[in-house]
Amino acid sequence: MDMPGMDMDLPPFTLGRGLEFSFDAFFLIGSILGLVLYGWGVVRLRRRGDAWPVGRTVAFAIGVLSVALVMCTKLNDYGMVMFSVHMVQHMVISMLSPILLLLGAPVTLALRALPPAARGHKGPRELLLMLLHSRYMKVITHPVFTIPMFIASLYGLYFTPLFDFLMGSKTGHIAMMVHFLAVGLVFFWPIMGVDPGPHRPGYVMRMLELFAGMPFHAFFGIALMMASEPMIKTYANPPASLGIDPLLDQQWGGGIAWAFSEIPSVLVLIALVYQWYHSEQRAAKRSDRSEDRNGDQELAAYNSYLASLQARGQ
Repeated sequence: MDMPGMDMDLPPFTLGRGLEFSFDAFFLIGSILGLVLYGWGVVRLRRRGDAWPVGRTVAFAIGVLSVALVMCTKLNDYGMVMFSVHMVQHMVISMLSPILLLLGAPVTLALRALPPAARGHKGPRELLLMLLHSRYMKVITHPVFTIPMFIASLYGLYFTPLFDFLMGSKTGHIAMMVHFLAVGLVFFWPIMGVDPGPHRPGYVMRMLELFAGMPFHAFFGIALMMASEPMIKTYANPPASLGIDPLLDQQWGGGIAWAFSEIPSVLVLIALVYQWYHSEQRAAKRSDRSEDRNGDQELAAYNSYLASLQARGQ
């Protein structure tokens, strides 16, 4: 439903022959297209006899639906006038949606489902591999880049005039959400993403990267909760018809930011421990298979050494 006193209409996109789509429809189509392409990849694997975990499919689908909920519903309109709603959008799309999308392993699915190009040519699969191994990806997935960007998306945006400028239109608000999604994907990908990447440190280092960024979310939320006056100019004078106290609304938004700094951290930590355990299990199985193939050469060599010592003694 439309809120009184709000003029939220967007200048629509015009696509070919007079077809008009708003930003909401554009992102809704993008979400549907993402689900369709993912489903095509899963079906292609299944048809040739390859398995694909159901859990990954479910995680990716929920991740896409969470993005659509934030960008393609009236929630976006409420987020334009209520800071608490905007903060729900921000936290979902920057911390929950990226985790779910990454657990879906869309890049791995694409690499397995896309057919290789003919010899001497470059198709979608080859181009994707080139991107994964490019210097650009090495830079944007390195913690020297991801952690400062993750922090700057809070303090460098909300406490500067840039936030008010972007909030001047629904287009700017949606652009901000796209930025939050991109930052979340880049931050969490090297930490707990299933897909291959140019920067993939050990599990202990990944935990340190996680804990290096999360406290800043908590400090941000606490700063908003403890403020004695509205700190965000855009939300300082909400429509009278809503009956909102801007300071109370800001405090609610700060509480949401603080809570979301804890919940995703626990989820990512659980995912990391799970991945670490299965990594050790796979390494142990590979070691056992290697020993079976080698016929326990190390044991045989040790027995031979003991026999030579006994012969010398005699």
